[in-house]
Amino acid sequence: MPNGVIRVNDDNTGISACVFFRDETGRQQMTSLVAATSRLTIGRGQGADLHLFWDNEVSRLHAQLEYVGDDWVLGDDGLSRNGTYVNGERLQTRQRLRDGDVILVGCTAMTYRVNHLPPLPDTKVAQTLVTVLSLSQTQRQVLTALCRPYKAGAQYATPATNQQIADEIYLGIDSVKNHLRALFDKFGVKELPQQQKRTRLVELAFRSGLVSERTL
Repeated sequence: MPNGVIRVNDDNTGISACVFFRDETGRQQMTSLVAATSRLTIGRGQGADLHLFWDNEVSRLHAQLEYVGDDWVLGDDGLSRNGTYVNGERLQTRQRLRDGDVILVGCTAMTYRVNHLPPLPDTKVAQTLVTVLSLSQTQRQVLTALCRPYKAGAQYATPATNQQIADEIYLGIDSVKNHLRALFDKFGVKELPQQQKRTRLVELAFRSGLVSERTL
């Protein structure tokens, strides 16, 4: 396990909270969050509890996780230069985390899980930072409609067709195609084959937190 990455046992509360992420080699790592620990810092500096030393976009002291009541709360409070994102939205102060939330610090995406299995390991976050603010309202609607067939974790789902997207959000087919082309470009998948880039766009939308099962 990389230097500075901690992994500790769950406490006796029956609640198992963890964050999953990929290290500098691409291997999935887990950090368990224990109430007795109370607070963990995230950063690139040697003193950080969650030591993301390989990510040059992460500040020396970037953010912190704190146990408040029965929940873990993520805070930034201006600690980072590039900001901290939860489900694609920039964190302004502190936010109580919910199961499945995706945290982005620098170029490192972390998934917060409570009493659940880790996220699927087959997708990497896009190299270009895509957030709610970098997408128009219509692009967000198109992206959500594209992912709609994956609601409730459907195992054999495929991305929505252009016609299904058009019918859902009341756009013409040509307009849907134009918005999808813009999304392919923003997520860096435009060079992939047509059906492959639609599937990859769905994967990256979930991975970045811009779409989740709660929002479908």
